[in-house]
Amino acid sequence: MIISKDINPVRDVYYLGAKIIEIIAGEPNHIDFFDLYKKIHSCEQISMDLYCLTLDWLYIVGTIENSGKGNIRKCF
Repeated sequence: MIISKDINPVRDVYYLGAKIIEIIAGEPNHIDFFDLYKKIHSCEQISMDLYCLTLDWLYIVGTIENSGKGNIRKCF
């Protein structure tokens, strides 16, 4: 579920997606999957499962795409 009134807002996919967008906006073109996880995990302490769910959501809405070899490319 993307939106729920029963969870903490900092655990929401929308919030975490915004944080990931902030990180990749500062990257030149693409970032490694695990490097991005290390950066978001250092400030938000999210699990790998929630990280992957957030990336899936960002991919579905067209914000990011897989550029191959484990790299994530921004689409903005």
